[in-house]
Amino acid sequence: MSIDWSGLRTIIDNNQHFVITSHVRPDADALGSELALTGLLESMGKTVEIINPSSTPKHLYFLDPENKVHCLNDSSALSESLQKCDVHIIVDTSAWIQIGDVGKKMQKSDSIKVVIDHHASSDDLSAHEFKDVTSPAAGCLIYDLMVDCGYQPTPQEANALYSAIATDTGWFRFPATTAETMQIISDLMKAGASPSELYTKLYEQASLERLKLSGIALQRVQLACEGQLVYTYVTQADFAETKAHPADTESLVNECMKIKGTRAAFILVQQQNRQIKASLRSREGVDVTLVAEQFGGGGHRLASGAMITGSMETVIEKLIELFQIQLGTPAVASE
Repeated sequence: MSIDWSGLRTIIDNNQHFVITSHVRPDADALGSELALTGLLESMGKTVEIINPSSTPKHLYFLDPENKVHCLNDSSALSESLQKCDVHIIVDTSAWIQIGDVGKKMQKSDSIKVVIDHHASSDDLSAHEFKDVTSPAAGCLIYDLMVDCGYQPTPQEANALYSAIATDTGWFRFPATTAETMQIISDLMKAGASPSELYTKLYEQASLERLKLSGIALQRVQLACEGQLVYTYVTQADFAETKAHPADTESLVNECMKIKGTRAAFILVQQQNRQIKASLRSREGVDVTLVAEQFGGGGHRLASGAMITGSMETVIEKLIELFQIQLGTPAVASE
């Protein structure tokens, strides 16, 4: 890791009340990092609260058996904590829009702002930034901070960090996975992480509703750019028909990457407010952040996202045009 943690350690030493938050629709990397960081800070005698802008997906409840993660709502106590804490720590994102109403309250606070992130794209949060865009997961950064502080994670924290890193690396198959990543994984297993148990909880607990939604999305798969681009979409009507949850679309875009010859893929998910969430994936040589940034989004070279306003048809057409540029191919769509 290339981060000098001395500045953060000084902030920790000189303050008592911390609020940790992460992005909307938190994934395992966000939640696992928050929970592990909470354990580290609590071991130092600090008061810590995790307050997120949206609820924890049901399939990730197992990461938080003590119910430490809270969702900002009308609770005056949570709002008061956001405005009166000493330090806000934002994990796994560097964008105001990604932390929703939590960010709005944070901006009104005089607290110290800290960012721990591995994404390249960012806003000016007027924060102390501890970032490494070469890191495959925020969980790797939190573990590195633990090592720097001489802290040994508990088995529950090891499971949280293992889940964070394993999911953000596609179970260690993405190019950002390095020997250093695997050394961290080895350390977490020694600390009590259980890979087989975690894999079952993360990937083998699908609901019938999720499978039905996946079937609809896969039936719609189309090719463009001479077969190098694969895409599909999900509408609000699909959620109503299958009774599936928006979180059930997680990782569906990766199914599109399994088609032979695919260099890039995207899935569009219509939101309740009629905006469209775009999840973009690619192989080496295709930088999807260049596409996501056209809509105010961002992420990593091989995995990015954005919220887009427009009809499904218009958004598909625009994305195909942008991928045509990235892939250097004609944007001819075919089933």
